[in-house]
Amino acid sequence: MVRELNQVIEYIEKHLTDEISLAKIADYAGVTDYHFRTMFRYLAGITLSEYLRLRRLSEAGQQLLAGKSVTDVAFIYGYQSPDGFSRAFKDFCGILPSEVRRNRSCTTYPKLSFIISIRGGHQMEFRIEEKQAFNLAGVSKRVPMQFEGINTEIVKLAQSITEKQRQEMHRLQDIDPKEIVNASYAADASFLREQGELTHLIGVLTSAESAGEHLELVPIRAHTWVVFPNKGPFPTTLQETMANIYAQWLPSANYELVDAPTFSFTKMDPRHENYAYSEVWIAVKQSS
Repeated sequence: MVRELNQVIEYIEKHLTDEISLAKIADYAGVTDYHFRTMFRYLAGITLSEYLRLRRLSEAGQQLLAGKSVTDVAFIYGYQSPDGFSRAFKDFCGILPSEVRRNRSCTTYPKLSFIISIRGGHQMEFRIEEKQAFNLAGVSKRVPMQFEGINTEIVKLAQSITEKQRQEMHRLQDIDPKEIVNASYAADASFLREQGELTHLIGVLTSAESAGEHLELVPIRAHTWVVFPNKGPFPTTLQETMANIYAQWLPSANYELVDAPTFSFTKMDPRHENYAYSEVWIAVKQSS
């Protein structure tokens, strides 16, 4: 995956002044669009479209320093008008493009390069499970994305669950893992900057086709799932496991992500405060 990412970076560099179809970049990398965009976001810390925008503005600044006109540079890098380019450039650089040559200063955003970092001593336990189609039955809401600490909106969602809803979940719970799970899906494109939202569902896996009026039902197709067990301080260990899945395991695995909810469950250890056993379930397919 690292090689494919670098191939795409080189492709982008050669076509910064061309119209680039982001949907076709994944084909160029030889993986699915969902897998590529998700992996790029996790490894680069930025979305693919945002990276392309910043690289173009960075190179535009160099063109302005070299003496090209604002109008010429705007159209070279795909802006429909000099005004639109000027607004975007000021957000990026802090000054108007017309001021660059006079000030002899500009902001740059260098080309990315992906490398494999060898980190000794870190092991990731996992297992592969095949599952037929099932439903998630539970309650959900849009919540802000948060990478560290406890997400208070998810806590509020959990606290909003009524006793009647809990009883209904217990009645419907008939597919492993037979635990209350936290599922996440439908993330905004900007989620890695913690400015976006995703849908978070608290519920159970079920074969039932109806959940009554108290719970919503989310259908999940048959998939291969990679399961990552982990135990340690909660929620730190769970969040570190999620990060390591995308940053370490997937780039070297013979699997691609598929567009499906990721879910996990956590069982707190009654003997140790804030210590828990968790499992993270990620839907994948074998790479072609």
